[in-house]
Amino acid sequence: MEPKRSEAGIKWGIVSTIKADEREILEFAAYHLELGAHRLYIHLDDPEQETFDRLKAHPKIRVFACDEAYWRKRGKRPVKHQARQTANATRLYRRARDVDWLIHIDVDEFLWPGPPLADQLAALPADILCARVRPIEALAGPEPLFKGFIPAGPEREATVERLYPRFGAFVKGGFLSHLAGKLFVRTGLGPTTLKIHNVFVGDQMNPGETELRDTLLCHNHAKNWDEWIASFQYRLSQGSYRAELAPSRPREHGGLTLHEVLSTIHDSEGDAGLRAFYDELCADTPSLRGALEREGLLHRCELDLTAKYRKQFHG
Repeated sequence: MEPKRSEAGIKWGIVSTIKADEREILEFAAYHLELGAHRLYIHLDDPEQETFDRLKAHPKIRVFACDEAYWRKRGKRPVKHQARQTANATRLYRRARDVDWLIHIDVDEFLWPGPPLADQLAALPADILCARVRPIEALAGPEPLFKGFIPAGPEREATVERLYPRFGAFVKGGFLSHLAGKLFVRTGLGPTTLKIHNVFVGDQMNPGETELRDTLLCHNHAKNWDEWIASFQYRLSQGSYRAELAPSRPREHGGLTLHEVLSTIHDSEGDAGLRAFYDELCADTPSLRGALEREGLLHRCELDLTAKYRKQFHG
């Protein structure tokens, strides 16, 4: 996709806390720069000097090495990465003077707008203070295909169970990752706390919220089986499958958390059971592709990361 350039004077930026390989970080940055981001504020959770230097050299990137000295100035390094993300995003939001809107996203998330983002944000009324972007989740396969977000409502559960007959009843919305999406937030709102999926202005959550319906958030949650199983235990204990997250449906209706479902599968069937779960929910198979297409939930998003990386960082 060649990003469409906007005529609007609106400037938007991204804040992230990232722990990933250099190439992955640079591709993430290059993609969003090509999309029209005015500023990227990247916090390296486990900083490597070479990565820091390459990011710092770009005029539109502000990079922070979150090492011991960084956290010592701020009291103490939070143990959970979610708390580090919130701390960094909130600190940066309160300092952001060169963008009109700011969004916190992760290194495996890519904004996919229809009309240019600056135009979409410029069109929002002044009383809209935050705008939610809903996710689509990658299918694991050779093509850039994503399964669509199913809005909450009476049809969601039935749709999910048609798509995923064995495990759909236990997976909210058919996504292994979040359904909440991420928020663009107007800057300059006063005492504000940026959470991962929400914003608090004082004690008010998500004031003046709307949905940015012409933009999707491509989430590469499970690129392939080897990567997914390698990160499984971390996600189960500390990440997106951790125990404290809510069940897919109310307990009284048989709801279980994803942590409970995956722990049970792992304990009873081992990696073979997890592979069956992964294949039904994540793998780009002809049957799932066809089912998603019939439901109007199949998206093709050519991110073209290599070309954008070469253009922004000279290969």
